[in-house]
Amino acid sequence: MPSVAFYTLGCKVNFYDTEAVWQLFKNEGYEQVDFETTTADVYLINTCTVTNTGDKKSRQIIRRAIRRNPDAIIAVTGCYAQTSPAEILAIEGVDLVIGTQDRDKLMTYISDLHQERKPVNAVRNIMKTREFEELDVPDFAERTRAFLKIQEGCNNFCTFCIIPWSRGLSRSRDPQSVLNQARQLVEAGYKEIVLTGIHTGGYGDDMENYKLSDLIWDLDKIDGLERIRISSIEASQIDEDMIDVLNRSSKMCRHLHIPLQAGDTGVLKRMRRKYTTEEFAEKIKLLHEAMPGVAITTDVIVGFPGETDEMFENGFKFMEEMNFAEMHVFPYSKRTGTPAARMEDQIDDEVKNERVHKLIDLSERMQLEYAKKYVGEVLDIIPEREHKGSEGSGLIMGYSDNYIQVVFEGSVDLVGELCRVKITEAGVNECRGQLVRVLDAKTAPAVMPQALQA
Repeated sequence: MPSVAFYTLGCKVNFYDTEAVWQLFKNEGYEQVDFETTTADVYLINTCTVTNTGDKKSRQIIRRAIRRNPDAIIAVTGCYAQTSPAEILAIEGVDLVIGTQDRDKLMTYISDLHQERKPVNAVRNIMKTREFEELDVPDFAERTRAFLKIQEGCNNFCTFCIIPWSRGLSRSRDPQSVLNQARQLVEAGYKEIVLTGIHTGGYGDDMENYKLSDLIWDLDKIDGLERIRISSIEASQIDEDMIDVLNRSSKMCRHLHIPLQAGDTGVLKRMRRKYTTEEFAEKIKLLHEAMPGVAITTDVIVGFPGETDEMFENGFKFMEEMNFAEMHVFPYSKRTGTPAARMEDQIDDEVKNERVHKLIDLSERMQLEYAKKYVGEVLDIIPEREHKGSEGSGLIMGYSDNYIQVVFEGSVDLVGELCRVKITEAGVNECRGQLVRVLDAKTAPAVMPQALQA
């Protein structure tokens, strides 16, 4: 049986794409082996190009695969493959570069390479692509949350970002195809679906009279689906219809990831973001009204070119006022080929690091404050796995719909089931809880023993 090993760098969309490509190999009779420990016949590296470091790491992994088995077919896909195919083909031992489209043709290329080993550059101009690449993922190894890719590409062209050049312009997956796959996932036992894409909130921008809020209403009607989560949405994409669905759908998770990137309007303008801090604050206020208790998490870039101490302080105060449930903080990193990399007033690394630490401290403080509100409350948790580091101790962990990570006593049989858990202790990254009862479980009594009840 031929074997394939995968290595994925970068974002959740890349991990989804790798799962989709694995289905293609599986259908051709391949077995998947571990990249680090086993020699494979084919190595597929799914690359990232979001930073210059992403490019460098991708090259290192490609070389590692070539060293592991010089006779193997080495195929490279993903964002770095899309933007720099010649650079990758210059690495001796690479057989195929395929970018972020045409992956449905992957097995044909691999079969041709078995006949004749001649390096192939299969990368086309992504900017001309208008169709969503249909690749199904019917199940996810060891996951209780299923990711469902509904959108590809981005039209925003923020000054710090290379992604439109590696993923192309925004294109949406056909609604019927999304719903069919969602039903498949529910049949496979998944209770939660995470809608994902490069610019997920842009779903429907290229369609007539159908947008993300319409898709959510259609997903809402699927029996057996308990939770719908959006991986990320821009403040500018939260319109009245989206607020309405968040308000009325019982399946929408009380958690939204809304990238802020900077808390100062001047910096946002230089980043070419589509909102001011006032507009962002207004959207957040509407969300809290529509969905009481909603956890809003965000991304922030620190030390963008031209960010003065005053702008940083403005941003710090603004983030504090927003009461985020968590912030992902990144120091600005120059990406060759983007306008921001050519801007004057680049910020010193030392200043960046100092600011990053201040914001991480703020994030942890806000995370704890958010979690504390739920001590004593009972939340619905879908356990994902045994608690890391305490295998065999009878502890399992999972997330609430508002994205609080909760660790509690329970059997591994409960993974993937919907459990009601009382929060007993708040922490920064995880909270402790006590199992009250299991809803709709095939593996456990519907009600816990008297002693465990809240």
